[in-house]
Amino acid sequence: MVQRDLIQLKNHLKLARAEHRLNQSQLAKLVGVSRQTISNIETGEMVPNAKLALLLAITLEKNFEELFYLDVNETHYHTRKGSEEVLN
Repeated sequence: MVQRDLIQLKNHLKLARAEHRLNQSQLAKLVGVSRQTISNIETGEMVPNAKLALLLAITLEKNFEELFYLDVNETHYHTRKGSEEVLN
Protein backbone atom coordinates (compact mmCIF):
# COMPACT_ATOMS: atom_id res chain seq x y z
CA MET A 1 0.00 0.00 0.00
CA VAL A 2 1.23 3.52 -0.81
CA GLN A 3 1.71 5.93 2.08
CA ARG A 4 -0.34 9.10 1.65
CA ASP A 5 2.61 11.42 2.16
CA LEU A 6 4.34 9.88 -0.86
CA ILE A 7 1.52 10.93 -3.21
CA GLN A 8 1.25 14.46 -4.57
CA LEU A 9 -1.57 16.02 -6.57
CA LYS A 10 0.08 17.69 -9.55
CA ASN A 11 -1.45 19.63 -12.40
CA HIS A 12 -1.23 20.94 -15.93
CA LEU A 13 -2.88 24.22 -14.95
CA LYS A 14 -0.26 26.52 -16.44
CA LEU A 15 -0.38 24.72 -19.79
CA ALA A 16 -4.20 24.69 -19.90
CA ARG A 17 -4.28 28.39 -18.95
CA ALA A 18 -1.85 29.18 -21.76
CA GLU A 19 -4.00 27.25 -24.25
CA HIS A 20 -6.82 29.67 -23.41
CA ARG A 21 -4.46 32.67 -23.53
CA LEU A 22 -5.29 33.62 -19.97
CA ASN A 23 -2.93 35.10 -17.45
CA GLN A 24 -3.14 34.14 -13.79
CA SER A 25 -5.22 37.20 -12.90
CA GLN A 26 -7.76 36.54 -15.63
CA LEU A 27 -8.20 32.90 -14.64
CA ALA A 28 -8.41 33.87 -10.97
CA LYS A 29 -11.21 36.32 -11.71
CA LEU A 30 -13.13 33.70 -13.71
CA VAL A 31 -13.10 31.21 -10.82
CA GLY A 32 -13.35 33.71 -7.96
CA VAL A 33 -9.94 33.42 -6.29
CA SER A 34 -6.81 35.56 -6.07
CA ARG A 35 -3.98 35.54 -8.59
CA GLN A 36 -1.74 34.27 -5.80
CA THR A 37 -3.99 31.24 -5.34
CA ILE A 38 -3.61 30.35 -9.03
CA SER A 39 0.15 30.82 -8.76
CA ASN A 40 0.33 28.63 -5.66
CA ILE A 41 -1.65 25.85 -7.34
CA GLU A 42 0.53 25.99 -10.46
CA THR A 43 3.73 25.74 -8.43
CA GLY A 44 2.41 22.99 -6.15
CA GLU A 45 2.51 25.18 -3.05
CA MET A 46 -1.24 24.67 -2.64
CA VAL A 47 -3.65 21.88 -3.48
CA PRO A 48 -7.08 23.18 -4.48
CA ASN A 49 -10.19 21.88 -2.76
CA ALA A 50 -12.54 19.73 -4.83
CA LYS A 51 -14.85 22.63 -5.70
CA LEU A 52 -12.04 24.85 -6.98
CA ALA A 53 -10.40 21.99 -8.88
CA LEU A 54 -13.68 21.27 -10.67
CA LEU A 55 -14.26 24.98 -11.39
CA LEU A 56 -10.80 25.20 -12.91
CA ALA A 57 -11.39 22.12 -15.05
CA ILE A 58 -14.76 23.40 -16.28
CA THR A 59 -13.43 26.90 -16.95
CA LEU A 60 -10.45 25.54 -18.89
CA GLU A 61 -12.64 23.01 -20.74
CA LYS A 62 -10.70 20.02 -19.45
CA ASN A 63 -11.70 16.81 -17.75
CA PHE A 64 -10.54 16.71 -14.15
CA GLU A 65 -8.09 13.93 -15.02
CA GLU A 66 -6.58 16.00 -17.84
CA LEU A 67 -5.86 18.88 -15.48
CA PHE A 68 -4.91 17.06 -12.27
CA TYR A 69 -3.00 13.82 -11.66
CA LEU A 70 -1.45 11.89 -8.80
CA ASP A 71 2.31 11.58 -8.69
CA VAL A 72 3.88 8.88 -6.55
CA ASN A 73 7.47 9.48 -5.50
CA GLU A 74 8.85 6.20 -6.80
CA THR A 75 12.26 6.68 -5.19
CA HIS A 76 10.66 5.42 -1.98
CA TYR A 77 9.78 2.07 -3.52
CA HIS A 78 11.61 -1.06 -4.34
CA THR A 79 10.38 -4.29 -5.87
CA ARG A 80 10.92 -7.63 -4.20
CA LYS A 81 9.53 -10.83 -5.68
CA GLY A 82 7.06 -8.92 -7.83
CA SER A 83 5.43 -6.88 -5.07
CA GLU A 84 6.00 -3.22 -4.18
CA GLU A 85 6.96 -2.37 -0.67
CA VAL A 86 7.26 1.07 0.88
CA LEU A 87 10.64 1.82 2.38
CA ASN A 88 10.65 3.62 5.71
